[in-house]
Amino acid sequence: MKHLIQVAGIIDRQEAQLIVNEGVEWLGFPLRLPSGRDDISEQAAIDIIAGLEQPHAGVLISYLTDAQEVSTFCQQLGVTAVQLHGDISVAEMQKLRQLRPDLCILKSLVVKEDNASELLQLVDQCAEYVDMFITDTYNPKTGAKGATGLTHNWDVSAELVRRSPKPLMLAGGLTPDNVAAAIRHVRPAAVDAHTGLEGPDGRKDAARIRRFVAQARQAFAELAA
Repeated sequence: MKHLIQVAGIIDRQEAQLIVNEGVEWLGFPLRLPSGRDDISEQAAIDIIAGLEQPHAGVLISYLTDAQEVSTFCQQLGVTAVQLHGDISVAEMQKLRQLRPDLCILKSLVVKEDNASELLQLVDQCAEYVDMFITDTYNPKTGAKGATGLTHNWDVSAELVRRSPKPLMLAGGLTPDNVAAAIRHVRPAAVDAHTGLEGPDGRKDAARIRRFVAQARQAFAELAA
């Protein structure tokens, strides 16, 4: 899981193929959102995920907080990785780990203006039950905890990287213009982008994805060197 690139918010098969063609490994599918406004139907997501071949993989981005419900939904979708983006308890994460030792579990760490100590404590509490953490940005105006298009204080993410015994994926307002600087500053194991790769029509833009991937690969190579 080192130096992975994920693009989230897949809306159809055409967009999924575009992302795969540009060398992105993981495709994120936010489903059963609290708003009820999913980008794609569950059946369409199942069909796309079934057609992915390694190293490409589909990732469920979920706000569900019940371990059994998460496990069942992952089985229905055919995913081998899930990003827990809701307020799931440590006990439920432990239960999910026991239910699905085969599942790659990512836990989100949503960065606000003043919650760094809380996030560090969360890392300590649940690191043994997850395979990776993912930082994202909180929008105080809307209450959104992802897909905000906003960056956060990268110093917090860098501190979380140093604290965590597990890899960390950096998300939150990443674009082709800032992803290299973000990687150099935070030194994450992976990066994720969503709205920063979309054109005015709301679809992922091939040129933006291509430049994002190139910038991320170059920065990751610098870290490796």
